[in-house]
Amino acid sequence: MRDHLPPGLPPDPFADDPSDPSAALDSIEPAQPLDAAERLAVEEDLADLAVYEALLARRGVRGLVVVCDDCQQDHYHDWDMLRANLLQLLVEGTVRPHEPAVDPSPDAYVTWEYCRGYADAMMNVVEDD
Repeated sequence: MRDHLPPGLPPDPFADDPSDPSAALDSIEPAQPLDAAERLAVEEDLADLAVYEALLARRGVRGLVVVCDDCQQDHYHDWDMLRANLLQLLVEGTVRPHEPAVDPSPDAYVTWEYCRGYADAMMNVVEDD
């Protein structure tokens, strides 16, 4: 089954289902397009994400952990899902709700701040050599 979602997101299990429980979301007003500054910030996040994945995936890091603003719980996002969410944000101005990771291994996820620090440290190692 194919749907219109960006790569990296799981397929919609209710695609073409007339009793789709998310049908109520169709009445929600569409998101406003991102302004130039917001677009630039998301594009920078995508570029950073590519660097972080290149540096950390080979070390066993599966993605990022983010504290949810709504529920104040940790949410674990694999690299592909993060990329898909950021691309969706660029295209639609919002990110759709998605299922949380099932039984994630918290040790396999790091924060944005950790990624920034790790990338900075790697740059210093390269400069010192």
